[in-house]
Amino acid sequence: MSIRVLVIEDEAEIADFVVRGLREEGFTVELAPDGTDGWHRLVSEAWDVVVLDWWLPGTDGLALLKRFRQTDRTTPVLFLTARGSVSDRVTGLDTGADDYLCKPFAFEELVARVRSLGRRKDGRAATVLSHADVSIDIATQRVERAGQRLDLTAREYALLVFFTRHPGEVLSRTRIYEQVWEERYDGTSNTLEVHVMELRRKLEARGPRLIQTVRGRGYVFGPTEEK
Repeated sequence: MSIRVLVIEDEAEIADFVVRGLREEGFTVELAPDGTDGWHRLVSEAWDVVVLDWWLPGTDGLALLKRFRQTDRTTPVLFLTARGSVSDRVTGLDTGADDYLCKPFAFEELVARVRSLGRRKDGRAATVLSHADVSIDIATQRVERAGQRLDLTAREYALLVFFTRHPGEVLSRTRIYEQVWEERYDGTSNTLEVHVMELRRKLEARGPRLIQTVRGRGYVFGPTEEK
């Protein structure tokens, strides 16, 4: 069965490009050109994936997504927007987006992301990351250790997600910084070390150390096996 995609996008050229391209890839695609029509289509029909712009006439994409999630609908939503700062991505994901892709974008990547989200036909993909006694619910961004909730900042959360996705690997400071901050690491800033220290403090309030320092190489996430 074809994956049904609703594209909510007001820029005519981008909308036409995305709709035609996705249809050529075998998706069933409909277009809503503004927030008002987007809301009507969202709640009146069943969709497998929603591709949503942030800046929209009528109701903007962020408000639309927040209202949609308040109805307890779990349809996967991909933000496709020119708003590409870290704070924008965090806001979008915190509001309920399942994925985030910035304009300009590679169409092949858009297709891959829509296809991945489309596998969640019932809107309930496996969204929990876990390692040792740490669990992260990606959908709600709830973090627990040993069954107790941790209160993390957005950056600490992003760091922990990255560590949890790469357990047991020696992760260099450059790799961590450029993946989480999405900026080039100049080797002089201590920003990463400060955030790791605070994340460690919060994790270790609930159990033994999980973020190990590998001298001269970076960090490893996971319980230590020896001193």
